[in-house]
Amino acid sequence: MFRGIDEVDWASLRHAYGSAEDVPGLLRGLASADPAERETALDGMYGAVHHRGDVYDSTLACVPFLLALAVREEERGRAEVVELLVSIGGADGSGDAADDLAARARAALRAGAEVFVRLAGDADAGVRRAAVEALVRFLDQPARVLALVRERLTVERDEGVLLALIEGLGLFARRHRSAGEARATEAVRLLATLSGPPHGPGPRLAALGQLAGCAPESLPADLIPTVVQLLRDRSGQRACTRHPPDRPGADTLADRLRRLRPSDEEGSQLLRTLHRALGGRVADRVALLCGQLTSPDPLDRCNAVWMSAGLFREWRTGTEAPVALIGAQLGAEESWLHDAAVAVLVELFDLAAPAADHLHALVACRPELRIRHGERGTPTLGGPLKALARAGDARAVPLLAEVLAGPVVPDDLGLVIPHLGRAAAPLAPALRRRLARVPLDGPGRQERAVPLLLALAALGDTESVPSVGRLLRGMPDGPGLCDAVTEAAAHALGAFGSAAHETVRDLHGLLDTDCAVTAARALWSVTGAADTVLPVLVRELAETERGRRRRAAAGLLGRLGPAARPALPGLRRMTGSGDALERAVAACAVWRITGEPEKQVLPVLRSAWAEHPHTRTTIAGCVKALGPTGAPLHDLLRAELRSPRRHRADAEGHGPQDIHADEVLLRTCRAALAE
Repeated sequence: MFRGIDEVDWASLRHAYGSAEDVPGLLRGLASADPAERETALDGMYGAVHHRGDVYDSTLACVPFLLALAVREEERGRAEVVELLVSIGGADGSGDAADDLAARARAALRAGAEVFVRLAGDADAGVRRAAVEALVRFLDQPARVLALVRERLTVERDEGVLLALIEGLGLFARRHRSAGEARATEAVRLLATLSGPPHGPGPRLAALGQLAGCAPESLPADLIPTVVQLLRDRSGQRACTRHPPDRPGADTLADRLRRLRPSDEEGSQLLRTLHRALGGRVADRVALLCGQLTSPDPLDRCNAVWMSAGLFREWRTGTEAPVALIGAQLGAEESWLHDAAVAVLVELFDLAAPAADHLHALVACRPELRIRHGERGTPTLGGPLKALARAGDARAVPLLAEVLAGPVVPDDLGLVIPHLGRAAAPLAPALRRRLARVPLDGPGRQERAVPLLLALAALGDTESVPSVGRLLRGMPDGPGLCDAVTEAAAHALGAFGSAAHETVRDLHGLLDTDCAVTAARALWSVTGAADTVLPVLVRELAETERGRRRRAAAGLLGRLGPAARPALPGLRRMTGSGDALERAVAACAVWRITGEPEKQVLPVLRSAWAEHPHTRTTIAGCVKALGPTGAPLHDLLRAELRSPRRHRADAEGHGPQDIHADEVLLRTCRAALAE
């Protein structure tokens, strides 16, 4: 199996962490009789030899040995080896050298594709399941591939393998349909047959998901009702075969974990595939989610809760009905379903409003859910109360007041106050008292003070000026130093305006520190004297190594308006910056200062809007501040409001905060167009 492995000069080959001299040990570990050793070796392969999907010269050298290991029937863990080979063959590369290695890996797998033909009929169902995708991807004989898949469909009895075969048909159709091959049409016809009776609900769901991805025109007109019924039928079958929790011998660790957080990964995959294939058919996806969320089976409902998060992060429409149904899960007996619902609702901010009644009922009758103790014992605001407050529901205010009056107060409580607006004003005295007790130094100062400062700033609580000033004067010693507490304190004083006049001298003292821009903003807000802060802001524009501060300075200069004309040369230079957000902020500032869009301003803003979605809220805010003068960009705002997709939907790594950021953008666009 490993013949010739010691003849490879592994030390001269590379993986993600340098020399590949440890790779022979990993390969031998994959063949170990010890499951723990096999798992460690597999982790090592993915962690170093195939790190983040990349292919190295050592990865290529491993392919013959992995193929040899995959066909040895006496070995355990062969399914995982085949999955690793499929992943290696699916790598795209990330540069000329990487592209070449990835292409050579695919060529090696195509040359060894007879291995996957053999494994498609292996005695191990896991191996058969993993081999299907490899067969479709690497056997360069389409007619033979289709014949093999068709044959396996007639003899296969393991449902997991049947589902993999159906997924393989869909992959085959997608790979060959663009070339107009008749075999792709044949694969689609076979999928259409599999999507109907007398086939079972699992295979039918799988076939419908594949049809949606490769031949949506072949889907039935009553797709959603059909899928919902199939889901219920499948759940009913699963319930009949599910072992009762109190069966004899059911007290293994695996069984205890399953009872704590049961899962249906197969069902989840079936429905995720369909949702992904439906893509922009949002009305159908919402109807499907509602069907899933009303299933009698809590596992189906839990899967739907998690899937809804993906829909909400990408699309702007159709959230109300599924959100209300997610709220209904808060009353479920199953703790894992309740926790899933809370996790999704916390992401939604204002969009969680349809679930607010359920959230309020939960935290009103279960006070223990108002505070959550983390793994390190640090208290944080409980998810249900946080979701209710983030939704802007005033019913959260008395509940937060009870938490503030209790013996344990989470430091992050202040972070939800801005979402409640003026409704949270009754909390100001308690927040103010807590701020007055924050120590000027010592551990936890920042965690305690910053959320309180943000909350009091949002409430405009001018009575807290003395306590804020105390923290400001407690800034760290040293030239130019300014910590997060000092910056948050300066921000709060700026929010209080002229009521914070007693702190002017303290704010002046910050103009030569890292908090210069924040202090300048506060001074201008407190005194209204633009000439005092203008030199500081012009100086900050020239600080090429301080991108965040430079952008903040440009933004404040725009707010100063015509008084900031001396800064125009520096701002005009910034419109040619290599940073898109910096270009946008500078162009906006030039426009606000001059009162008209100069020659370069509109092209800069239009290109930033189109090419860098993260700049859109800044640009929309500028258009709003300009009032009627911002009309030349109103078309961009109108187009944004018409778009059904969230503005960061195509960004890599977009996540929960993007929902809130997108809703802020939409509100800003509406407000700008209403001016």
